[in-house]
Amino acid sequence: MKSVRRHTGILNVLERLPSSINGNPRYLVEVDGYQARTAVDSSWGYSVNNFNGKKVSCDIGLHYGVSTIENIKAA
Repeated sequence: MKSVRRHTGILNVLERLPSSINGNPRYLVEVDGYQARTAVDSSWGYSVNNFNGKKVSCDIGLHYGVSTIENIKAA
């Protein structure tokens, strides 16, 4: 992943995206005014709903040109 930056703010799940080929969930989220997607076949697709509406600290970077979120922690 390139251009990784730490963001802190309220995480909002904007929409559920089509599942991966393996059936794992994906989401479009917003943190601190930045939109990002959960990575394909990552465990964050299962736990991102637990952080919806809560203050979090996370890393957002570019993965193949798409803003991707990872390392989500409650702040």
